[in-house]
Amino acid sequence: MTLEEKLKSLPTASGIYIHKDANAKILYVGKAKNLKSRVRQYFQSSRNQDAKTRRLVKSIADFEFIVVDNEVEALVLESNLIKKHKPRFNILLKDDK
Repeated sequence: MTLEEKLKSLPTASGIYIHKDANAKILYVGKAKNLKSRVRQYFQSSRNQDAKTRRLVKSIADFEFIVVDNEVEALVLESNLIKKHKPRFNILLKDDK
């Protein structure tokens, strides 16, 4: 399935998304109230994106998502995945110890 096909199949539910590079290495973990809307924002016009986000988008080869029941679950899952995988583009919420 191509990125475009995956973007079209995203649900509008709350959840977390995981951006990966061509080697399946996790680049970024994020949460969203509406997965379809949030993930699609990354692949729209780059004029409003900062340099870090533009670098991230150029590196994305695939993404996964996990639907959750509410925003609290999304926040907890996002935090746990960031601590576990230490994605390069997640500089906030990263435990620096």
